[in-house]
Amino acid sequence: MKTKAAGERQGVRDAERSKARLLEAAQAEFAEHGLAGARVGTIVEAAGVNKQLLYHYFGDKETLYQHVLLRAYEALREGEQHLHLEAIPPIDAIRKLIEFNFDFLVSHPHFVRLLNDENLHKARHLKGSQILQKRHARLGDMLSNLIRRGNKDGSFKRSVDPVDFCISLASLCFFPLSNVYTTTAVFDRDISRPEEIARRRALIVQILIVFLTTPES
Repeated sequence: MKTKAAGERQGVRDAERSKARLLEAAQAEFAEHGLAGARVGTIVEAAGVNKQLLYHYFGDKETLYQHVLLRAYEALREGEQHLHLEAIPPIDAIRKLIEFNFDFLVSHPHFVRLLNDENLHKARHLKGSQILQKRHARLGDMLSNLIRRGNKDGSFKRSVDPVDFCISLASLCFFPLSNVYTTTAVFDRDISRPEEIARRRALIVQILIVFLTTPES
């Protein structure tokens, strides 16, 4: 016979599993159809729960969408913290960071689509998120320390604002993935092929490292 505490623990585990299934199903639906086109019925059917449970956990579709966005960002920023760049020489560390960001976007196409959709909403679901701001502040600190180390040992020949570097990194990695179909069409070259992706990855690393290691003119 289960004790009351055991029953409560089982209830918590069941709730967490239901939330996880809802977030996974919602991620797929929002990435495919955007906030406006996503259907709650499709989400709950894919998650194997009822609508009442979705509303109980998340309140409404927009709040669920916000949770999906934050969860996607969390995965990227958490992964960066696990790279342990502080223990690696600056050039190797910056290369590892660039490669991680590029690989993350390639392997998480839903993240690219979610960000495109949220930009249509002018980031209203991300504005004011203290969790997200803290995560990006940690990224800024990590990059500041990395660039400072590179300047100190002579690896990097210029000092760069970490936010500027983040934007440049994101731009180089994000554009070919978010615009893969139009870019493929206008250049008549399938940039989604594995060899194209590998070459672009190497080029992005080279562009950013050459920038950091070349003295300002």
